[in-house]
Amino acid sequence: MRDSDNNLNNENYSLLRRLLVMAVAMFAFGFALVPLYDVFCEITGFGGRTNDSAAIVEESPDLSRQIRVEFVTTTNSYAPFEFGADIDSMTVNPGKMYFATFTAKNLTGDNKIAQAVPSVSPVSAAAYFKKIECFCFTNQEFMANEERAMPLQFIVDPDLPDYVDTISLQYTFFDTAPQAANNSL
Repeated sequence: MRDSDNNLNNENYSLLRRLLVMAVAMFAFGFALVPLYDVFCEITGFGGRTNDSAAIVEESPDLSRQIRVEFVTTTNSYAPFEFGADIDSMTVNPGKMYFATFTAKNLTGDNKIAQAVPSVSPVSAAAYFKKIECFCFTNQEFMANEERAMPLQFIVDPDLPDYVDTISLQYTFFDTAPQAANNSL
């Protein structure tokens, strides 16, 4: 009976070791997912990410082609702001510089800090939508009840694939105060 008990204990320890190794491997994989996802998005353009700092470009308009750029805005459910594009869409020529404005209003009697997070669809167009100036590059500080216009200067790269005739630029507006409070803990 001792040999069978000994074999059972060896099997239990072996199983326990394998389970621990698997748990550590799963934790490491989960920890690595965020940077891996960022690299994947960078390589494939997946996720509709646009540039997060000012692009330097030269104008070379393609007047034979027109692209519709739609502006879509949402406000995070916890953000006490009104936020919207001053126009819903515009027709642009690739290679030409354009300006658009968005308006945001702090709906509280307190000073607030907000951040706009952009995305572009279709995702294949994200690499061709270049922001020259954008309120999304930095946090926006709002005084109590302040309303302000926020500029966007952009250009659509003339190398945009021919099958893309509409680009949707979406901004989600977040109140960054809860994030700042969590970071200070």
